[in-house]
Amino acid sequence: MPKTVLQGRLSHRLRSLAVLLGTTADVLARRLVGRPLVPQWTVSFEIGTLFFRRQFNHALALQDIAESRAYFDSLYTGVMADPRVDVHRSGQGEPRGEWFTPRDCQSALTLLYLHGGGYAFYGAVSRHFIAMLAQMLQVRIFAPDYRLTPEHPHPAQLDDGLAAYRHLLGAGVDPSRLVVAGDSAGGHLALMLLSRLRVAGCPQPALVIGISPWTDIGLRGVSQFGNDRYDMVQGYQTLRYGEWLRAGTGRSEAELSPIHQRYDRVAPVYLQAGGMEILVDMIRDFAQSLQAQGAPVRLDVWEHMTHEFHAYGDTLPQSLQAIDAMRAAIAWATAPQRHPFPATAQTELDNLASARAMPG
Repeated sequence: MPKTVLQGRLSHRLRSLAVLLGTTADVLARRLVGRPLVPQWTVSFEIGTLFFRRQFNHALALQDIAESRAYFDSLYTGVMADPRVDVHRSGQGEPRGEWFTPRDCQSALTLLYLHGGGYAFYGAVSRHFIAMLAQMLQVRIFAPDYRLTPEHPHPAQLDDGLAAYRHLLGAGVDPSRLVVAGDSAGGHLALMLLSRLRVAGCPQPALVIGISPWTDIGLRGVSQFGNDRYDMVQGYQTLRYGEWLRAGTGRSEAELSPIHQRYDRVAPVYLQAGGMEILVDMIRDFAQSLQAQGAPVRLDVWEHMTHEFHAYGDTLPQSLQAIDAMRAAIAWATAPQRHPFPATAQTELDNLASARAMPG
C-alpha cells in the first residue's frame, strides 16, 4: 500500500485527506462502469493526477501564499513517501540548499537539480522527488533553495541558480562531470541558466536535462489549455506563475522565456515530456528552436503521460523508462569517449550527434 504523510495544520490535513478519499472514490466509481479518464492509465496514476490537480487549484485559490504552501504541503502520498528511498540529506549555508547523497554512492558525478513548483512552491513532495532521483540515478545531487515568487520576482531565481553553479565549480566540481537538471519551473530555470552561462563566461556542464520544462511563460500551443482535462497542472496556472515572475520588473514574456534565448555552442540538452501534459506543445516548439540554432538536443515524449509522470518512480513503467533514459543520457554525456545514446519509441527529435563536435 502507498504510504501517506499528513503534516501541518489540522484543518489543512483534514481537507487534504477528504480530497484524497473523494478523488479515490470518484475514480473507482467511474472505472467500475468502464469510464477511466484515460484507458492507458493505472488506477493509482489517475487518482494521483486528479488529486494533485485539486490540491493545486485549492492552494492557488487561497489569498495568502504562505497558507497556499502550507496547504499544499499538508499531504503527500505514493512513491514520494516510499521508505525504501535511502538517501542522506545535509543542509548547506551559502548558497542555501541541500545535498542528497545515496547510501554507498560510488559515482564521481554531481547533479545540480532545480526544483519545480511554478517558482512559488518548494514542498516536501519536491524534496522527496529529488531524493528518489538521487537513489534511482545513483548520483549525488545539490538542490539549491532558490528564492520564490511572488515575493522574489526575476532575476532572483536565475541569480540563485548561477550562484549555485559557480559554488559547485569553486568547490572543485569538474564541469565535464556536472549535470544540470530541473522539472517544470525548475526546467525553465535550468534552460535559462544554460543560456546565461554563455554570457557569464562560465564553462558549460556536461548535459542539461529538462523534465516537463516550462519553456514559454506566455501563451503557446493548443495543449496549454487543451490538455487541462488530463493534466495535474492547468493552463491558467502557467499564466499566473508568469505574472509573478515578471511582477514589477518591466521585462517582457519573451525576455523571460527559454524559447526566446540564444543557445549556440551550449551543452547538449535532453528533454522529456508527457504527450498529454499542458506544456507538451511548447516543449516541442522549444526543441525545434534549439535544433534550428544548431544546438544538440533530444526530445522524448511518452504518449499517454502527463506533467512530471516521473514522480511514480519504479511503480509505473513509463516513469521507470524515463528515469532509465536519464541515466543513459548522463552516461553518454559524461563518458570519456561518447558511446551511442540510441533513440527509442519515445524519441521525437534527436540532434545530439552534433554534440560530438563540441570542444571539451
